[in-house]
Amino acid sequence: MEYAWLGSSYGRGVVRPATPHKQVVPGISMSMAENRDMSGMPPSSPPWLAVLARRNREHAYLAASLGRWIILGSVSGGLAGLSGWVFLTVLDRITDFRLEHDRMYFMLPVAGLILGGMYHFFGGRAKGGSPLLIEQIHEPTEWLPRRMAPMILLGTWASQLFGASVGREGTALQMSGGLTDTFARLIRLKPDDRRTLLIAALAGGFGAVFGVPVTGAVFALEVQSLGRVRYEAIVPALSASIVGDLIVRGLGYHHALRVPLDPRIDTWLILKLLLAGVAFGLAGAAFIELTEGLKSATARFIHFPPLRTFLGGLALVGLTAWVGHDYLGMSLGIIDRALAGDRLSFAVFALKILFTAISIGTLFPGGEVTPLFAIGATLGVALATPLNIEPSLLAGLGFVAVFAGASNTPLACTILGIEIFGGGAAVPFAVVCVVAFVFSGHRSIYPTQRVAITKTGRNLEHRPRIHGWHSRPE
Repeated sequence: MEYAWLGSSYGRGVVRPATPHKQVVPGISMSMAENRDMSGMPPSSPPWLAVLARRNREHAYLAASLGRWIILGSVSGGLAGLSGWVFLTVLDRITDFRLEHDRMYFMLPVAGLILGGMYHFFGGRAKGGSPLLIEQIHEPTEWLPRRMAPMILLGTWASQLFGASVGREGTALQMSGGLTDTFARLIRLKPDDRRTLLIAALAGGFGAVFGVPVTGAVFALEVQSLGRVRYEAIVPALSASIVGDLIVRGLGYHHALRVPLDPRIDTWLILKLLLAGVAFGLAGAAFIELTEGLKSATARFIHFPPLRTFLGGLALVGLTAWVGHDYLGMSLGIIDRALAGDRLSFAVFALKILFTAISIGTLFPGGEVTPLFAIGATLGVALATPLNIEPSLLAGLGFVAVFAGASNTPLACTILGIEIFGGGAAVPFAVVCVVAFVFSGHRSIYPTQRVAITKTGRNLEHRPRIHGWHSRPE
């Protein structure tokens, strides 16, 4: 984009896009001619008075836009926070119930058949999940289905009740997106404004469900396109994420995962972290490839989707009977052990990948992020011995870096590490997240994520999408 330097001898001026009708901030479009004429002063007025009036008028426009998007973003955050609180509160009780009744997993095949049938016969476009939400941000042509929020909520609760290895992020994003889009339809937002509000919905959902408001905002700005951050939505995204988090906390839900890390940083540690970052990136790529392969294979040979979920449940039952219950659900116990520095073998990491790939690949409803946290943390603690790094430190780094590689959001994941583990490890988090991002290749758990600039620096603004797997083909 070309930029023009607009100003006068009375000040340094401001940078504006040179092309006409480009949005300066969401909701305000001004051409250069409008910018010159916005003072409303007669031509005979002193130049300094015209400049002052023009700048006051501009700031009035900016203030109006700021207020409007803070309000709209806060509404989206409110919807995300309320729905997120209900989801998390019930999810905790469901998880506790499953842990107390360790034979619940035997019902996974039946649950899979019912959940698969629910989405097959009644899901409609809601089967698109989070990728559908991201697609509507790129091309806001159709409203998100109203059934998306209740279906993913009930589906994730059921998946977690019986032990499918799914997470909560996808649920939060779809609930927030579906509810926010219903609100946008009620107030008849224009397509560009609707796009901006859907970005805010991503921020509100992520920030509320994980208790990381800054990460939520940056994640929403970063996740739609590889190589492009949507700064035009920064105000509503930050508003939604903060409000969503405040509501969840205000209603009494407290995120327990806060583990301070403060390593001694030297050149030797950074070099070893480069190797760890490569491993984390390859782990994210392996997860995507395995899940995509399972999904493609089952779709090729099994044309009735509920049967795929039924067989996926059977596979999980067999694996659990063989290796134990640790890999069911979100595996929060494994995450706690890894972050505490317990020695875990590479088999733990590999089995969690397998359980999650089967669950997501056979269409159990839910998200991927918390299982990816478990995959990264267990891989990190397994790498600690060969790399001679403190296990709890490398577990925390893997916790965020595998997700950074799988989602192509290195900035958000660096901030995620800082919000959860403290700023003392900011440099290590940045190193492993960036390296994992590079080495995961052009893959993503969000297939509608687009490629603006490749990881080699080539501009591919018109390339339609990235390689992924999450859509639900029939």
